[in-house]
Amino acid sequence: MNAALPPAVAKELPWPADEFEARLRARESGYHIHHAFNRRLNSGALAPFQVRGWVANRFYYQQAIPMKDAAVMSNCDDRETRRRWALRLLDHDGHDDFEGANAGGIEVWTQLGLAVGLTREDLWSQRHVQPGVRFAVDAYVNFARRSCWQEGVISSLTEMFAPKIHADRLAGWPSHYPWIDASGLAYFRNRIPLAQRDVEHGLEVAHSWCDTRTRQDRALAILQFKLDVLWTMLDAVERAYPDDLAEELRP
Repeated sequence: MNAALPPAVAKELPWPADEFEARLRARESGYHIHHAFNRRLNSGALAPFQVRGWVANRFYYQQAIPMKDAAVMSNCDDRETRRRWALRLLDHDGHDDFEGANAGGIEVWTQLGLAVGLTREDLWSQRHVQPGVRFAVDAYVNFARRSCWQEGVISSLTEMFAPKIHADRLAGWPSHYPWIDASGLAYFRNRIPLAQRDVEHGLEVAHSWCDTRTRQDRALAILQFKLDVLWTMLDAVERAYPDDLAEELRP
């Protein structure tokens, strides 16, 4: 039907829902699963100090996620959305007695840090966090604070691509890095079903809010921004922990 319209008019019409979602999912090509550092990490090519450096820097992102989610909630005037979104804070900060399965993602990531040979102080002091990582993560949190809640939700849609990266780690790390206590890999296992749940909600919001081509284009730009945040983090880590520093630098 759109083919019969003048090109200028057709260009302004929103894409059908399936095409819009396909365009969102096509951005996977820019996901940090394809970054050279991640490919080396998941293929077993990194030295222990490099794995520790990645875990310590990624922790800065992990502890910022509930702050980002709280910022999204603070801008949201829809109670039902807040009720669903609040689960994300609890996923990371923990809930109830904060023990075992209730500990939350930040604590589970801390267990990963311990499993690779870091201490709680290494993680929580942030002394190993690289400036590029700090800048990228802070930019993401500030985006959520300044943007409307729908845009904040859309920025989380990199979760569409997360199950694969977690599954790769679960499949490869036990053999590639036998020195890592397997109990430390629980974060990756836990996040796969949670990411799938979060994507379902995020796509609902994206399809509802992006009812014009302008908003659809904006959603693609927001998703690209978040992909750039994740990619920039790995750029910074890769520069900080090169192979030739293996005997000089230890987190």
